Parts: sequence; structure tokens; C-alpha cells
Amino acid sequence: MAKPLSEEKHSVSPVVLVVIAVLLWSTGGMFIKLATNLDAYQVTFFRSLLAGLTVLIITWRDGLRINLFGAMCSVIYATLLFLFVWATKHTTAANAIFLQYTAPIYILILAPFVIGEKFHLRDLATVIFCLAGMSLFFVGDLTIGDYQGNIAALGSGIFLGLYIMLLRHPKAMGMSGTITVIYGNFLLALLTLPSGISAISTAGIMDYAAVGFLGIFQIGISYILFIKGVRGGTRPLDASIIGFIEPLLNPVWVFIFVGERPQKWAILGGAIIIATVVVHTFVQYRTFAERTS
Repeated sequence: MAKPLSEEKHSVSPVVLVVIAVLLWSTGGMFIKLATNLDAYQVTFFRSLLAGLTVLIITWRDGLRINLFGAMCSVIYATLLFLFVWATKHTTAANAIFLQYTAPIYILILAPFVIGEKFHLRDLATVIFCLAGMSLFFVGDLTIGDYQGNIAALGSGIFLGLYIMLLRHPKAMGMSGTITVIYGNFLLALLTLPSGISAISTAGIMDYAAVGFLGIFQIGISYILFIKGVRGGTRPLDASIIGFIEPLLNPVWVFIFVGERPQKWAILGGAIIIATVVVHTFVQYRTFAERTS
């Protein structure tokens, strides 16, 4: 029997695993938009079905038992996934990503109470600078748009923050780290099954290619890496701050594959985000090294 993810030792730094996961996440908006013949429910069905199967095949040796706490985490995970797809389909990708990445604010406020994590003023400063950078990033593009999409995106941020925190909760240490990803995705696939079946005859090659990448790589592989990174030692707040790379890279993929140039304000905002994340990570782990040396 293989060791659970929480007990495995990896030669790759947990922070690096989180970064790779975030890079895969950053392709989500583009591929969801590319599935032009599929609505939010249909994209969710195919993506979740493939993601659940991918994680199951790779990590089934870690065990499939789940407790009540794990079931709750699965529901939270499933909710954040669906809300992001819904938001991306019903408002701009910029709105969806920006509002989802309010997650560090909720972690900053709730982590001391939920998982007993110590609050640092530098954490608050980091979140403020990142949000300021993202505000510049979307100057001229961030509009009210469809209020349902914006509310869904804000909800996805709340549930993302909760999910990241609960990965480090003591009750999560007794079960496989990816079990919530498996059951959460299968739950979503089951709930959206009728929509998925109705799309089989109407979806095109590009639609299937898009949801295939979304399910296998953008969700399946990425969450395996992300959970290993968080449970391997990356603080939940740090993981969410590193996640600011995701909205930063979305327009990069658009520029490379579509040819759309980012605005000057976006470039300035991106520079602020990168500098903030680098400084925060350096200070955080230099402090940790000093304490453990």
C-alpha cells in the first residue's frame, strides 16, 4: 500500500509544486471560452468526469475512504469549480478571475480561527499589494457585466479560500489528500449528467479537445500537484498568494495564441504582482530558515 500524499517525501519543493499547479490553472479561462458549443453545465460535466477519472487512476493506491469532514470538503471543492465555470461563461474572464482571487482575503481573516495559523502584518501588506496590482491589470476591462456571473465569481473566491484552508486542517490529515478532488468531481459530473449527454451529438472537435485538456491537466494533474504542495508544507495563504500568477498569465496565453496585446496598465499591474509575490516568498522562507537553523 502506497503512503498517503501527506506522508510522502518529495525531492521537489512544495512551493514549486504549487507554482506548476497554478500555471496549469491559468489555462482554464482560455479553454472554457474555446468550448464555444458547450454551456457551463456541459463544460462542467466533461471536465469533472475526466478530472475525477484522472486523479482516481493516478492516486487510487492512496485509498478511497472518506469521512464526514472529507465529504464536506468535496462539496466545497465541487461548488468552487462550478461557480468558476458559470462565471467564466456569464461574464468576462477578467471579472471571473479577479473576483475569484479575493480568496487570500478570506484566508487572511479566517485562517487564525479555522486552522490556528498565526497572523502577520506582512501577510496583510502582501494581499493589499497584489489586489492593487490586479486592479491596475484590469483597468478599462473590468465591468459590471452580467451580475449573476460576477456573483458566481465572488462565490468561487470564498469557496476557494475555504478549500485551501481545510487542506491543512487536522481532520484532513487522516485521509488521502486527493480524495476530495475525486469525489467532488464525480459529484459534479453526476449532477450535470443530463446536460453532458445532451451535448454528445452537438459538441465539435475543438469542444472535446478543450474539455479534455481542462479535465486531465487543468484540473486533474494540477490539483494533485497543488495538494501535494500545500500538505507538504506550503502555507495556505502563501499558496493563495502564489495563485495570483494565474490571472497574470491568462492574457499572456491570449497574446500568444490569439494575438491580443495586453494594455500598459496590465503590464504595470503584472510587475507589481510578480515583485510582491517574490518578496513575500523570499521573506517568508528566509524567516522559516532562520527559525529552524
